[in-house]
Amino acid sequence: MNTRLKESRRRSVLKGLTWRCLATATTYLIALLWTGEVSTAGKIAFAEFFIKFGVYYLHERAWQWTPRSSKSDDSQAEQVA
Repeated sequence: MNTRLKESRRRSVLKGLTWRCLATATTYLIALLWTGEVSTAGKIAFAEFFIKFGVYYLHERAWQWTPRSSKSDDSQAEQVA
């Protein structure tokens, strides 16, 4: 019994946005420490936010194509192994 649980596109977008905000803040701080320039760090963080958000969204949606196992499937697999 393998039921596919799907994550909505909206949830994928919200997860991507919250993660990107945290990750972009980290990138900004690293770029600022590395370059010492607020403007350069801001440009790097700005570009990184949009590029990596798109990559993350595509990654999340690609995972929707992979089947998920249920707990009963997992316990049956353990019994076989």
